[in-house]
Amino acid sequence: MSKELDAITKAIRIQTTKTGQNEHSTPLYLTSSFTFNEAEAMRAAFADESDDNIYSRFSNPNVDEFVAKMCALEGAEDGFATSTGMSAIFSSFMALMKSGDHLLCCSSVFGSTFSIVNKYLPRYGITCTLVPAGDKEAWEAAIQPNTKMLYLETPTNPQLEVIDLEWAGQFAKKHNLIFNVDNCFATPLLQKPIEYGADIVVHSATKWIDGQGRVLGGVIVGRADLIKDIYLFCRNTGPAMSPFNAWVLSKSLETLDVRLQRHCENALTIAKTLKNNPNVSWVKYPFLEGHPQYDIAKKQMKAGGGVLCFEIKGGLPAGRRFLDALELLSVTANLGDTRSIASHPASTTHSKLTDDERASVGITPGLIRISAGLENVDDIINDITQAL
Repeated sequence: MSKELDAITKAIRIQTTKTGQNEHSTPLYLTSSFTFNEAEAMRAAFADESDDNIYSRFSNPNVDEFVAKMCALEGAEDGFATSTGMSAIFSSFMALMKSGDHLLCCSSVFGSTFSIVNKYLPRYGITCTLVPAGDKEAWEAAIQPNTKMLYLETPTNPQLEVIDLEWAGQFAKKHNLIFNVDNCFATPLLQKPIEYGADIVVHSATKWIDGQGRVLGGVIVGRADLIKDIYLFCRNTGPAMSPFNAWVLSKSLETLDVRLQRHCENALTIAKTLKNNPNVSWVKYPFLEGHPQYDIAKKQMKAGGGVLCFEIKGGLPAGRRFLDALELLSVTANLGDTRSIASHPASTTHSKLTDDERASVGITPGLIRISAGLENVDDIINDITQAL
């Protein structure tokens, strides 16, 4: 077309080359390997002289379609899809850092990410310093001569702290760091970290991208030179996305925009309602006035996302009682589903951390995380209110 298509349109229209059947929807390529008509073609493929598919651990038409859509949405040069979001995060670390390197990481991160940077990376000689999200002086003080990468989530999981991406991008450039952003909570429809200087963007596609709690998946997009290193690491270590999951996720991207609008509307309405509940100490939602980084969120996000959190009065026991009293909302570790979900991080996702570790990453005893679904918002609010 003469006019460049919008990224949302590309996420709907990018598709594998049609087969002889002239299908309207991309078919499934459930094959482990691909054949060659002659030895020279196979040699060229293994020598990276052609884009021919070799083996579905390396590439697959369904996976390639999904990655192309994610690159279009994020504004990235290249990408690689992985089996899960955590494999995307771990691969982005291991492919781009080596023994002796230092990682600078936001202290407010997902529980499994916290375990990777504190428990597993040191086994490979990679050290990590955790820094409070909004403490710019602490970020500067934590820089070491061997600091290689800056990694952060924004909004963070589950405390919903918002980090200024413009500042972070300038900070990373100043110190010559690889800037790696987990954009799972916002999705590329609400913010694009690459526009602020991010070199790598990672996602758990299991969440909003799937949107219906059906499959697992992860994706890494960003600078082509860095993705090449990540591709080679993943090609050899094997965290590949299955073609079926890629097919599901690619179809899901076609409705992400309309789904996310409803998620955001519901989440903001719930947050405003809970703000006045006598059993709640505080409520956090990026687009709720009073959020500590409200101005930053409004600057870099198009909407506040589908997750909110609040502190229930009564601590750990009250958090468990709240989950038990819910009648409509699902009690599960996932988020980003069509169905609203409630979780209590202190007794679930962050339960394996010590009390001091939970405190250091902002997990309070009564913290409740709500993933706002697509149900009628009054029904969601009524269930939360009666449980409180």
